[in-house]
Amino acid sequence: MGLNGIIVELLELYVIVIVLYVVMTWFPVTNPGGPMDRLRFFLTRLSEPVLNPIRRLIPSVGGSSIRFDFAPLIVILVIELILIPIVSRI
Repeated sequence: MGLNGIIVELLELYVIVIVLYVVMTWFPVTNPGGPMDRLRFFLTRLSEPVLNPIRRLIPSVGGSSIRFDFAPLIVILVIELILIPIVSRI
């Protein structure tokens, strides 16, 4: 596996991190300090540095009870656009 393969694997792994982070935000923390809370904290630490700058450009949409955050979707789309030329060369 060359450098392109490693880049593809890392970007695909980051997409999984973003998806897991989004799913974890749908559920409340029931056991503070427990394993799921630690996983959420870990995923937040990996995701937020990339998501926050996008959130500053494109804020969430929706009412007071339901908000839709476009930042994860934009990050995943950008990653997929980056992957297209890399994967076509492998």
